[in-house]
Amino acid sequence: MTKPGFFVTFEGGEGAGKTTQIARIQSYLENAGYDVITTREPGGTKEAEALRDLLVAPDATWPSISEVLLLFAARRAHLDEVIRPALEAGKIVISDRFTDSTRVYQGIARDLGLEPIETVKKLAIGDFEPNLTFIFDLDPEIGLARSQKRGEVDQASNQRYENAALHFHRKMQDGFLQIARDNPQRCVLINADQTPEKITDEITEKLVSHLAEVNDV
Repeated sequence: MTKPGFFVTFEGGEGAGKTTQIARIQSYLENAGYDVITTREPGGTKEAEALRDLLVAPDATWPSISEVLLLFAARRAHLDEVIRPALEAGKIVISDRFTDSTRVYQGIARDLGLEPIETVKKLAIGDFEPNLTFIFDLDPEIGLARSQKRGEVDQASNQRYENAALHFHRKMQDGFLQIARDNPQRCVLINADQTPEKITDEITEKLVSHLAEVNDV
């Protein structure tokens, strides 16, 4: 029998270290014999990447609800073409962002509210949620400084949100903390102001425990 697939998402503000940890966790799991794919949102398919370009353009002026509609159009393609087929094949899928980012960026930080997002989500992808979500918590000033040091602030894919006011990023941090509080069975809060090695150890411990539970079912 094929082992059940497992969907893991990494969430958090800018410069929190998600990309580094995704690479580390992928390597760890593959060395342990798991079949792993990594992906990102918005993106993951040709169509979704095209929508990503529209969304993150530095001069884009989309209203929040328009962003939500575009994000879920991209998410539906991502789910149908990448995530669900991989899960059905028994793979572990790790995504850099998913629906929680929409809840936080558009719903909380941009004041759209969560109800419209949940309505669109229901229409676009139903009740689908990750099996496990790691939320990286980091002081926004530290995260933005990290991003600027790496030069990410000059990339079109990051510039729009990284150049937003610090107040916006603090609202994002509060939003992710709210998501973690509201979803304790799914979400694991990670202190991102630690060494990469310490963070990796925390993530692998939690992830291995959850995988063991799934494989024992």
